[in-house]
Amino acid sequence: MSPTWPTRRWTGEEASAVSVGYVYHPIFLEHDTGDHPENSSRLVAIMDNLGQVGLLRRLTAIAAERATFEDVARIHAPALFEHVRHVAERGGGSLDLDTVVCAQSFEAALYAAGGTIAATRAVLDAEVESAYALVRPPGHHATRTRAMGFCLFNNVALSAAWALDSGRASRIAIIDFDVHHGNGTAEAFDADPRVLYVSLHQYPLYPGTGHWREKGSGAGEGTCLNIPLPPGTGDKGYRQAFQRLVEPAVRRFSPGLILVSAGYDGHWADPLSWMLVSISGYRHMVDSLVSLARELCQGRLVVVLEGGYHLAALSHGSATTFAAMLDEPYDDCLGASQGQEQPIDRLLATIAHWHGIE
Repeated sequence: MSPTWPTRRWTGEEASAVSVGYVYHPIFLEHDTGDHPENSSRLVAIMDNLGQVGLLRRLTAIAAERATFEDVARIHAPALFEHVRHVAERGGGSLDLDTVVCAQSFEAALYAAGGTIAATRAVLDAEVESAYALVRPPGHHATRTRAMGFCLFNNVALSAAWALDSGRASRIAIIDFDVHHGNGTAEAFDADPRVLYVSLHQYPLYPGTGHWREKGSGAGEGTCLNIPLPPGTGDKGYRQAFQRLVEPAVRRFSPGLILVSAGYDGHWADPLSWMLVSISGYRHMVDSLVSLARELCQGRLVVVLEGGYHLAALSHGSATTFAAMLDEPYDDCLGASQGQEQPIDRLLATIAHWHGIE
């Protein structure tokens, strides 16, 4: 039986003046990947910690919905939809060396995509100021034709496409601070001038994409900002990247909605990367994005869970994200890395010059 957590809105004296929503559904735990790094214990750890630190009761529950074929087809080829369904219906299997499917994975992926759309709808319809979709399987590596990198359908891209098609938003910024480049999201909006995609990622690292020279193509040229960071980048480097590149780029684009692909696998304790970010470092990033959303688009911010494979770092990273959205403090109980950061001043200056960011 899947664990259950409270789903009612907290209305007591501790309720925050800021309304923040979250999406969760037990079916996300039924995407059974065995001992794969991306497994159900990730969401269990997040939800347990939110309850333990008293944040969960301060949030507004948003019901996860099941995405339709039409929702998925905004980004993905029909053949991918049918392939994932077929593999799940026959009991599961491996889509590639990294990506595992079980009998329930197709349904879980549809609810992950639909749940992210539901979170976006709630924000754009002013039911909440901001929201966090706690979904799995993750999505930002999934391309039009391929499930890859633990991802089946691209949740954040599908949400952006829905918002554009519904007319609720005309310009969207997607900020991706997962340690891996979101190749699927970058591909989806490569030529779309309505979407700014910004990625901060370790480079080189899977999937090997995301060079700083990539700017988008055609009508979308200038709407892709890759910030490939060397192994050993930590809080100082990410703070510099936000101040020097992310914040001015988002202000220049002036979106009506900010979406965030939130991966906590750049934490110094994560086993799948070589970065030195702390929980406090993630807090700074989310504080910056909350401020940008309030400055530019009436606070409209939707965070979508991507990676993060050290359970304590993942659960506290997600909690500090909610705390930032609620304007509340959160302690970094894991502390800072003892590693030596790599200087990135010259890299940031080069990227700023390439993209005309002063």
